[in-house]
Amino acid sequence: MSRWTAEDMPPQRGRTAVVTGAAGLGFETARALARAGAQVIVASRNPETGADAIARIKSETPSARVRFEAVDLGDLGSVAALAGRLRDQIHGLDLLINNAGVMTPPRRMETADGFELQFGANYLGHFALTALLLPLLMNAGPARVVTVSSIAARQGRINFSDLQAREAYNPMLVYAQSKLACLMFAQELQRRSQARGWGVTSMAAHPGISRTRLLYNAPGGPTRLRRTLRALLWFMFQPVPQGALPQLFAATASAAEGGAYYGPDGFAELNGFPTQARIPRPATDKAACLRLWEVSEDLTGVRFPVKP
Repeated sequence: MSRWTAEDMPPQRGRTAVVTGAAGLGFETARALARAGAQVIVASRNPETGADAIARIKSETPSARVRFEAVDLGDLGSVAALAGRLRDQIHGLDLLINNAGVMTPPRRMETADGFELQFGANYLGHFALTALLLPLLMNAGPARVVTVSSIAARQGRINFSDLQAREAYNPMLVYAQSKLACLMFAQELQRRSQARGWGVTSMAAHPGISRTRLLYNAPGGPTRLRRTLRALLWFMFQPVPQGALPQLFAATASAAEGGAYYGPDGFAELNGFPTQARIPRPATDKAACLRLWEVSEDLTGVRFPVKP
């Protein structure tokens, strides 16, 4: 694979995209898609951050068709409300980028629905959103869903006996579980779409290590460890636009393949240009992916349709 950049992105005019998250990778993804001509809906919890993102994109690309929609991925009612508004506003959805997330709050926190925050917001919220937007994705014809995982997924294990980390809470291991779940979801979605004729291509991507504000925006604020790592390992962090390339490649490149996982091509996938990433062994367990899917439907109360 050549050194693919945003300049290689094919024109996106006539396509509609939803990107969750208004800062960091979400902002860069929305900006690149809008610049390429897509109609972009930025969905995020913070209206101020969303308004700033929209203003910045329009200042750089006055012709950009971009707007903000509020959603709290830690509240299934908010997710359902967003999906309902979008179904009223648009007929089809070409791209869904499940990007937003929260990382390593130092103490265990819960979503509005009583789920552990990272598992709930990073994974279950996106699971429910994808299911509720599936009719729009199918209406668009050959649509794509890109779910953002993390190199932390390599450390992840799906603890089915304690998914909500009530018995034991380790911030990084719980974060890794949530991101492994995102990767497993992306693969199971691809298998189901192929088997049921949904016409949706599902992929996953990770940004390597990028200079986003995620570490600093985590609930609890920037810990001493986060500040120290950022200061000592600054040379390993790539710029945010570079970190967004794998998900942009998955979303738009003709060479992107359903069920694939994309990340940077550099050492240990920490930085570089988009290429196929190594899929952690737990994510290759089809039985575990199926079990996670079924558990997720039970937890969220949201069901994917059997057929179009």
